[in-house]
Amino acid sequence: MQLIACPWCGEREEAEFHYGGQAHVAYPDDPYALDDEQWARYVFFRDNPQGPFAERWVHSAGCRRWFNALRDTVTHEFLAIYDIGAERPRTTGGAPASPQQKGQEAG
Repeated sequence: MQLIACPWCGEREEAEFHYGGQAHVAYPDDPYALDDEQWARYVFFRDNPQGPFAERWVHSAGCRRWFNALRDTVTHEFLAIYDIGAERPRTTGGAPASPQQKGQEAG
């Protein structure tokens, strides 16, 4: 069982969390102005990289709060945990950032 470090509750088992998709995807300024193709691109088209990827997660069985995580999609290692409104941290690899280091560079 993988442990995920909730910024508010600390490390918990992954079964307590739900994946919320790619982080840093801005909602359209005027969604009514989008045609069907543009709306489909917003809803369904996401990056699918190998390596570090910014994601949204919610601690659904705990505090129910959302946060962002930088996770390596190859190893599944969480490289950083940071606030929803914060910029994606730059990482050089190494140990995952603790909840106290959220929003800072890991490694």
